[in-house]
Amino acid sequence: MKRALITGVTGQDGSYLAELLLEKGYKVYGLRRRTSTPNYENVEHIKDQIEWISGDLTDLASLIEAVRISNPDEVYNLAAQSFVAASWPQPLVTGQITALSVTNMLEAVRIIKPDAKFYQASSSEMFGKVVETPQKETTPFYPRSPYGVAKVYGHWITVNYRESFNMFACSGILFNHESPRRGVEFVTRKVTDAVARIKLGLQKELRMGNLDALRDWGFAGDYVKAMWLMLQQDEPDDYVISTGEIHSVKELLEVSFSYVGLDYKDYVVIDPEFVRPAEVDLLLGDCTKAKEKLGWKLEVGFEKLIHLMVDCDIKKVLSEMERPSGLIALK
Repeated sequence: MKRALITGVTGQDGSYLAELLLEKGYKVYGLRRRTSTPNYENVEHIKDQIEWISGDLTDLASLIEAVRISNPDEVYNLAAQSFVAASWPQPLVTGQITALSVTNMLEAVRIIKPDAKFYQASSSEMFGKVVETPQKETTPFYPRSPYGVAKVYGHWITVNYRESFNMFACSGILFNHESPRRGVEFVTRKVTDAVARIKLGLQKELRMGNLDALRDWGFAGDYVKAMWLMLQQDEPDDYVISTGEIHSVKELLEVSFSYVGLDYKDYVVIDPEFVRPAEVDLLLGDCTKAKEKLGWKLEVGFEKLIHLMVDCDIKKVLSEMERPSGLIALK
């Protein structure tokens, strides 16, 4: 039985990845920070199938112990401070968790289990102010946020460990990937949650920033399959994972609101507070390498993804409304 250690297992990607690996017969270990009230919402249905290990990405000793306990064949490093907007007011925390912690994780693997295959979650935000479109594995990075800068560090330190210590270490440069498990602070989930609340009469407006920003949005469930495929190869390499299609935030609004019979123009208010200090205007990935070398393919398209998210948010809000207390957050 293969063994896998996942950091960030309770997040969107980690939960889908844990499901995938459990289906494939893996013994899955999940790293969790010790908190008073852990959030298991995304993995509640598989929580008892995961072996939990307490640890902290900023504490090398705890990561060494986690690798020793799990003795993994594969390590998936997904944990990070991943909300781009929060990286400006919290640049140091972002650097410590999203950048330097990658070195901690690599060191723990190198010291305890150097033959384990290592996956690093890189990001399309590394391309930032893009120098070519579409972006592929050889496109130079030009990050436009502390988060993007931190991800560039994590990416290159992974390459460095691969080349310096002959480790099987690779990075997936994932473009925006969403799902009903996405946090409500992210724009896609912010929109679909608001659509559900507006449709059900619990919210009157949705405040947004730049509606012209262009993104390559895919389904997280598809993207974790690419992560797994990368670690099944004979040689480590880095891959762009994307849909190759581009959509604006305005299109996201149109698809979401029209799905429930509403016009977004009647509810959306532009708020300068939600405009980034340095905007990334266009991200579009070229995933040719992943398709050809990994045999990876997309299964969920843009509209299907957004409709799925709206359906899930309507179901979730209705469930909140039916609780005995009768209390629900009004926005």
